[in-house]
Amino acid sequence: MLRVPVLSKKGFPLMPTKASRARRWLKAGKAKVVHKDLGIFQIQLTKCAKEETQPIVVGVDPGKMYTGIGVQSAKFTLWLAHLQLPFKSVRERMEQRAMMRRGRRGRRINRKIAFKLRAHRQKRFDNRRQRKVPPSIRANRELEWRVLDELTLVFPFQTVVYEVIKARGDKGFSPVMVGQKWQLEQLKAFGEVKQLQGWETANIRRELGLHKQKHSKGDAIPATHALDGVALACSEFIQYGIIDRYSQGWKGDVSVTSAPFAVIRRPPVSRRQLHLMVPAKGGVRRKYGGTVTRHGFRKGDYVEATQGDKTYRGWVSGDTEKQVSVSDQNWKRLGQFSKNKVWLIARSTGLIVTAVKTA
Repeated sequence: MLRVPVLSKKGFPLMPTKASRARRWLKAGKAKVVHKDLGIFQIQLTKCAKEETQPIVVGVDPGKMYTGIGVQSAKFTLWLAHLQLPFKSVRERMEQRAMMRRGRRGRRINRKIAFKLRAHRQKRFDNRRQRKVPPSIRANRELEWRVLDELTLVFPFQTVVYEVIKARGDKGFSPVMVGQKWQLEQLKAFGEVKQLQGWETANIRRELGLHKQKHSKGDAIPATHALDGVALACSEFIQYGIIDRYSQGWKGDVSVTSAPFAVIRRPPVSRRQLHLMVPAKGGVRRKYGGTVTRHGFRKGDYVEATQGDKTYRGWVSGDTEKQVSVSDQNWKRLGQFSKNKVWLIARSTGLIVTAVKTA
């Protein structure tokens, strides 16, 4: 049975309720619908009520390209998410930026003079001893943090269970391990942070009877990564230990139920650049990138557009002098529409949340 998140009159998250009860409250004027950036249907009470809550846990299964998140209480699975991480696009953009920087430095140096007389810029610091998180890894972890930050406005959770990676022997370098300690420190802002290893997640998943799809891990379905998030969250309600003097087994009780499922990604908007990398004919370079259009929309805005007798809904991805480009959740262009036939539905939140359905 699906549960509807509830906010108190003051805006604090309460325990989710049954859909039938939420409908009665809305019909009687005891509650109103509120909208959040994650697209979760939620109501807010218009009258004061008890603010008692029960334990709710969020499980996070981080990855290099995808992350699974599950929100779980002892009796219900409340929400699932599949995050499409920006690792690949950020890495490609950083490589392009480095290439352009090397080109500029190369053009500045006059190689016809002696080496000691050339205009080499001296190093300002020892850049081989930095301890920063690489931009591609940081972008991944920040998207996870952003989603959890939005969840604090929806569910009253105070515990996050995070799966940690330990690559040993000849397994080589793991991008998921990089920045892991940094992320665990960031997550303390949400409450208690607990760590589990992959084999522990697998054991819990097996005990709960959840079947993970281990091939085609990029499929945006609950069975690829979100179920691991549910298993991690369930670790707070069931544990393996001593049952009696003679045996060991699983203790505790938890119910995994159907829940809304969402696919989340960042809009792949090109950042503002002073000009294109390659000059056009005549040596003139036009401006490129940015989020502002010429027609009052921002890239990433959710809009409705009409063309003939057809109506489309999507996200603003670009513009021309008289038209607005609208794309779907995969950033594939649906078409270019006259600026007078495009209407704003919601301003850009920096997130594209789609495929919200029952899982």
